[in-house]
Parts: sequence; C-alpha cells; structure tokens
Amino acid sequence: MVNRRHFGTGMIAASGMVLLAGCGGADDRAGRAAPVANDLRPTRNAGYARWVDGFQARALGQGISAQTLSRGFRGTGYLPGVVRRDRNQVEFKRSLEDYLSIAVSDERLRKGRAAFGRHRGLLRDLEGRYGVDAEIICAIWGLESFFGERRGDISVVSATSTLAYDGRRGRFFEQQLIAALRIVQNGDIPASRMVGSWAGAMGHTQFIPTSYQQFAVDYTGDGRRDIWSDDPSDALASTAAYLQRNGWQRGVRWGRETDSGGLQPQAGGPRFATTANFRAIKRYNNSDAYAIGVGHLADRIAGGGPLRADFPPDANGLTKRDRVALQRGLTAAGFDTGGADGVIGPKSQAAIRAFQRARGLEVTGVPSPALLRMLS
Repeated sequence: MVNRRHFGTGMIAASGMVLLAGCGGADDRAGRAAPVANDLRPTRNAGYARWVDGFQARALGQGISAQTLSRGFRGTGYLPGVVRRDRNQVEFKRSLEDYLSIAVSDERLRKGRAAFGRHRGLLRDLEGRYGVDAEIICAIWGLESFFGERRGDISVVSATSTLAYDGRRGRFFEQQLIAALRIVQNGDIPASRMVGSWAGAMGHTQFIPTSYQQFAVDYTGDGRRDIWSDDPSDALASTAAYLQRNGWQRGVRWGRETDSGGLQPQAGGPRFATTANFRAIKRYNNSDAYAIGVGHLADRIAGGGPLRADFPPDANGLTKRDRVALQRGLTAAGFDTGGADGVIGPKSQAAIRAFQRARGLEVTGVPSPALLRMLS
C-alpha cells in the first residue's frame, strides 16, 4: 500500500481539497464520541449472509481456523451506514484553510499540549528509539483520534466484511478482513474488542489491519500489540515504527512556511518548503493537506506560532475572520452554528437557512457579505 489507511476516520483527499471525517469538523468540535448511529448496527441482509458463507470457505483455505471464524463473526453483521458513508465521502470536501482551522483548532492544540505533557517520557523515548520527533507522533495521534478520544467503536469484522461484500473495493477490504481475523487468531486482541472506524481503521492512530500486521509494535512487552488499549504506548510506538520504516530521517524537520517558492496547496495561501520527512508523513496518509496539518500541529505543540501568511477570501468573498463573525452573529441572533471557527459546515449552513427563512429571504444556506452586514 502507498499509505497506511485510505479510508479510515481521518481520510483526506490527496488534492488541494480535503475530506473531513474523523479528524473532526466544523460541526464536530467537542471531541466527544457520538453514539453509534442506527445504520451502523448489524442488519439482516440475505446477500451479505451468502457472501459471508463463501468468504469463510476462502478464509479456511488461507489458514484462518474455524474457531477464529466463529469468534470473529459472532455478533457481527451487515452495516448499511458503512456503505452509505463510503459512497458519500466526496460530499465533504474542504479547503486547506478550513482543514487547518480544524486540524490545529484551539481545542486540539490545547488537548495536544496536555497530552504531550502527560506522555512526555513515552514520546521522548520513542523519539530516541525510532528517530521520529515526539511532537510529530503526538500530532498524528491528535489528527487520527483526537488524542484517543475518538478511536471508534464499530466492529472491524462487520465494517470490512460489509465493504468487501459491497464490492466497490471488494478485493482490498477482503484483504483487510483476512488480516483482521489473523490478528484475532494471533491473540493480540479478542474479536469482541477489535473495534474501530466505519471503514475498519483501528486504535489510537487508526491502523488498517494489513498495516497493523506489518508495523504494529509491542512496546509494553506484554506479548500483545494492543493499539486499542486506553494506554496509548503500543499505538504510538507503532506509529513511530511506521514512519521510521517509511523513510523518516532523524534530525530533519518536516518542513516550514516560506515566503516564496515551495508547495502552495491553496492558491493565494501560504507556501511551504518541505523535506523527505514530509513525504514520510504522506506515506501515512497520502495528502499534502494532511502532512501540513501534522507538521503544523506538531510545531504548535512544541510552542511555535500560527502561520504568518493569510489565506485569500473564499468563493463567497469572505475571509476566515468574516466567517467567524458571521457564525457569532448567527448564534447571537438565536441560530446556533455549534461554534465559531470560520468553517461553514452543515450546522452553520442550517443556521443560515433558518435565519434566511425567518427574515423572509431566499433560502440558500450560502454565506455572503450581505448576510454578514445584516448580522453585524
């Protein structure tokens, strides 16, 4: 695989636009785990049941025992919400500016510095062992699971078998399902505890099963590579090992903001001079935006300041400051946006529509300078 997890909780498109899922969103700021949605609970599906019968025969031929299959599939089933989310991901594209507003939000930075303080000894030890900057490891943890708060609680067997049955990327997800069952068979985790995102990414730093097999580390020495535990040691060590084995260079920064030249993911926005370690981060998730988010969050955790360059106004003629003012104005007028981070997500759009409806305006849900003036 080119990168360790294409479809997990923090998936980001590889272009200048980003796809916001488990990395949090403008309308998902609190860092709290949401209850499992009804469409993410096992549902009867005759076609899926037939597929599982055929799969189990194939799995036996690949060395998965009947006992493992019985344990692995106990209590699992078809998850219609997984298919729906897989097919609808493209609806959630955001700009680099929006992504960084979320990836390096005040809340994430505050929690990141606190998490770094709690686990400083572990992170520095991993830096010494693997050569990967402690702050980079911590930043990946923050982007992947909000420092362990959003590890996911969906059966990995249910999620990967549903996506394998669905067929859009059937071969890939059948490989993930086989790998997940091998992990259970190896004794690293009971099947009942093997949970993760809707697409099968697992633990504090959201490894897919095949990447777990290749890179997971038993840092604690208890005989199990437990990336699911409340103790993040094995997961953070696994992330450091992954980066080391994918080209990380000890003592080299990921990159830096620059005044000219370099990478400019969003037209008119900041530019970045990057290094081989930027490319190593992209092996974790093949996106410029993701790698910049990790690097910038790491720099901020270490005490660095915000980016110096501004982003240009958006397609509606609004700067981030304008969008924050718009969100605050809407909330003050009784139309809750869920917070004011300058990212116009679904909740902000709903608030705009409600305001427009209440004022007898054309209902579009689209922010504008005129709307901002009404709320100022």
